[in-house]
Amino acid sequence: MSRDGAAGLRHGWTTGACATAATTAAYTALLTGEFPDPVTIDLPNDRHPSFALATESLEDGAATAGVVKDAGDDPDVTHGALVRVRVTHGEPGSGVGFRAGEGVGTVTKPGLPLAVGEPAINPVPRQFVREHVAAVAARHGGSGDVVVEVSIENGAELARRTWNPRLGILGGLSVLGTTGVVVPYSCSSWIDSIRRGIDVARAAGHEHVAGCTGSTSEKTVQELHGLPEDALLDMGDFAGAVLKYLRRHPVPRLTVAGGIGKLAKLADGHLDLHSGRSQVSFDSLAARVASAGGDPGLVAGVRGANTALDALRQCQDAGLPLGDLVAAGARETALGVLRGAPVAVDVVVIDRAGTIVGRA
Repeated sequence: MSRDGAAGLRHGWTTGACATAATTAAYTALLTGEFPDPVTIDLPNDRHPSFALATESLEDGAATAGVVKDAGDDPDVTHGALVRVRVTHGEPGSGVGFRAGEGVGTVTKPGLPLAVGEPAINPVPRQFVREHVAAVAARHGGSGDVVVEVSIENGAELARRTWNPRLGILGGLSVLGTTGVVVPYSCSSWIDSIRRGIDVARAAGHEHVAGCTGSTSEKTVQELHGLPEDALLDMGDFAGAVLKYLRRHPVPRLTVAGGIGKLAKLADGHLDLHSGRSQVSFDSLAARVASAGGDPGLVAGVRGANTALDALRQCQDAGLPLGDLVAAGARETALGVLRGAPVAVDVVVIDRAGTIVGRA
């Protein structure tokens, strides 16, 4: 297990990485009769972690493998949970199908990156699983047509400590992760890393830095402005930490970038954008739509939206630029925190695919 040099904290693995490892082991056993243990998978950034199997079971036409999630030194709700995957043969030509086993939620409302009725196994973990199923099939002469059923022990109980029920993800947890790696930061160490990032950018003479809520917004901004790596601040949910430090240590230009949900919270004055510490106000979004001339039906639709993404899609269908309205509000909040410091601010709002949906 690797460590973060600055904080000395141990990295962990996402539920998506654990599900990929369990799938790889189970499908290998389904084709060969033997479970690889430990099982090694390939993740982005040239990472190739190995996972010990906690459970394994081979029956006629099905194989099941389980991996205990190790979140490293991150206070993750799923740390220590058993992620189990059952693999069975699918219909010829069907590819990889996904099912929610016990403890994995099902999507019941629109506005999420998965269709209603789908298991709450996010797009990137699905892609990891598909790639590893294809590799196992190529290695052992399989068709690659399988049904992958993911379960998380006590997942329904653990999900009550997340926002899943409110989002309409019912019955359990979501299988998450974009890189497969859980990067552990306490609030204090994350905020310290933001400050050090600003220091490094200033020392390098950069006149333009970007505070991004995640890897997708970071990639979008990098492509948009051609910023070097050391001008990109690992802001995460801590918009306030970026703005307050820049108030005292200004850089001529700041781009703030993130998804519609997080930046809607910034537009409302929240400086900590974590889902556990601030929430999207749909009343506030509806008020913005009304002030921009949205008709009463659209205003009501936004007020009753399931997610900010759902509200955005409603407005896009109606030709009203909610992304621009949120960007303008977020920029206003940022300028208020900067209190006249010589920092020009622009805001970029993206959707989950990284497409720009609003600017100010």
